[in-house]
Amino acid sequence: MKKILHKAYKWSNSWTGTVVIVLFTIFFVAQAFRIPSGSMKDSLLIGDHLFAKKFAYGIPMPYIPFLEIPIIPWSKELKIVDGDTPKHGDIVIFRYPGNIKQHFVKRCVALPGDELFVADKNLFLHFKEGDEWIKKNYKDYEIAIFDGKLWVKNPYMKKHPGIHHDPKIVNNGRFPIQIFYVNPLKVEKNHYFMMGDNRDHSNDSRFWGSVPYENIEGTPWFIYFSIDKDYKIRWDRIGKTPADLEKPEHLKKAIQEREEEDKEYYGLT
Repeated sequence: MKKILHKAYKWSNSWTGTVVIVLFTIFFVAQAFRIPSGSMKDSLLIGDHLFAKKFAYGIPMPYIPFLEIPIIPWSKELKIVDGDTPKHGDIVIFRYPGNIKQHFVKRCVALPGDELFVADKNLFLHFKEGDEWIKKNYKDYEIAIFDGKLWVKNPYMKKHPGIHHDPKIVNNGRFPIQIFYVNPLKVEKNHYFMMGDNRDHSNDSRFWGSVPYENIEGTPWFIYFSIDKDYKIRWDRIGKTPADLEKPEHLKKAIQEREEEDKEYYGLT
């Protein structure tokens, strides 16, 4: 056994071993991503660099980094092994259905069989488990009755306080109607409805539909680096998980940064 372990150690220190280990890690364990847009503010910020846990929802097809070429080029499969599926409220990294070479990061707000609609920006969700389950599990939430069913109003805002609306975005005809209203729909089998936490500034399932399970790549693991628009390192975010960043001390700083950026953008400084 000692000889076998020694050979494995020697191999891992070789160039071949190092390349194989690095590629295995990138393909199947963790991959680096950068948050390029503000659609997940105040939970994840522009300039957050994170490692994605690639095995959280099965094993996706490995792609060659930067080139976005699958290692099995003749295969059209996006997932080689099925596994767990996203849960309500999970932050999910997935390949955009309109262009699989592009990755999006959003929060999963509805599972297959769930029904939802958006009214005056508010998300209303009828869980597939039914009315009695909703009564039992959402006692402290505002419940609406529509079409003979119970609908939970904004079911994620209490647990995930980074979710917010922009009061400056109003329904005056200048903005997409999907921000304000989405007709009732039922999420189809093996699909997941995604929305950004920065609700009024997110290109998500309200505009182009739900995400197939096979497009789902993983979930954010932890932040390994973060830098703001002024190229200042956000040291307090490094090493933190998405759950850590929902704590008041981190969320307060994220909100302050967003408000300062908004003042500059709208010329209020």
